[in-house]
Amino acid sequence: MYLDHYGLSAKPFDKTPNPAFFYRSPIHEEALARLQYGTEEREFTILTGEIGTGKTLLSRALIDSLDDQYLPILLINPRLTPNQFLKTVASRLGIGSPSFFRTNLLDQINEALFRLYEEGRCPVIIIDEAQLIPSKATFDEIRLLTNFQLDEANLLSLILIGQTELRRRLKHNSFDAIRQRVGIRYHLGPMGREDTGNYISHRLQVAGGDPGLVTPEAADVIFRYSGGLPRVINNIVSNALLMGFSKDLSQIGPDIILDVVEDLELEPV
Repeated sequence: MYLDHYGLSAKPFDKTPNPAFFYRSPIHEEALARLQYGTEEREFTILTGEIGTGKTLLSRALIDSLDDQYLPILLINPRLTPNQFLKTVASRLGIGSPSFFRTNLLDQINEALFRLYEEGRCPVIIIDEAQLIPSKATFDEIRLLTNFQLDEANLLSLILIGQTELRRRLKHNSFDAIRQRVGIRYHLGPMGREDTGNYISHRLQVAGGDPGLVTPEAADVIFRYSGGLPRVINNIVSNALLMGFSKDLSQIGPDIILDVVEDLELEPV
C-alpha cells in the first residue's frame, strides 16, 4: 500500500523471516558464528532467546549460508511423539517408507546417514521452537541422534532453537544426559539503542528505500518502547509507515511513533 509512496521495492518490516533482511548486529553476528561453527564441527548446538529476538531469522540465515555439502533439515513443528519425530527425520533424509518399528527405523536412519557421509554431505537437523517439544521421551530420541557417528566424525549436526523456557527445562536434573551432549550454546538478547537505529536503517536500505526515512529521534522512541526486540521494532515501524502514508509524510518522526505505540498499547520497556 505504501511502497510507492516511500520508494520501496519490498516491505522492509514484514513478519516473514527473510534472510535478505538479516542485520548483523554484534549479538546476531556472534549467534550466527556459533551456529556455523557448530554445523561445521558437527556439534550439538543450542540457541535460546526471548520471544522476538530474531532466532527464527537466524536459522534461515544459517541455512542460506550453507553450501551443497550440507543438507539442512528444518523442523518448525516439534510437537511430536518419539516415533513421529524419528519418522519425520527419516522422511527428510530421503527414506521413502520409514518403518513402523523403532529398531528398524533407527537402522534406516543410520544407513541413510552413512550413505550421505560417503557422498560427502552432512545433514543439519534444525529444530525451531524447541521449547514446544512435548516430552522427555522425544528429547531422548533427539539425544540419541548424536550417537550416529563414526570413529572420526559425527554423521550429522544437530541444532535446537527455542525460547528461554527451553533453557529452563534443560536445567532440570532429568535432562542431565542431553545437557552433557551439548557442545555449543548461546543465549540471544535484545539489541541496544545504536543497533536498533542501525537495524531500522538497514532494513529500509535493503528494501530500496532511504535509510534515513525514520529519524534518529523516532528511533529513540522505538527503542524505548521495543526494548531492542526486532519483532516489536518491526511491528512499530510497519504501523508507523502506514500512518505516515495516510498523512502524506515523507519522513517518520517521533510524534508518529508515539501515536503508534499508543494505538498498540505498548508501555516503555
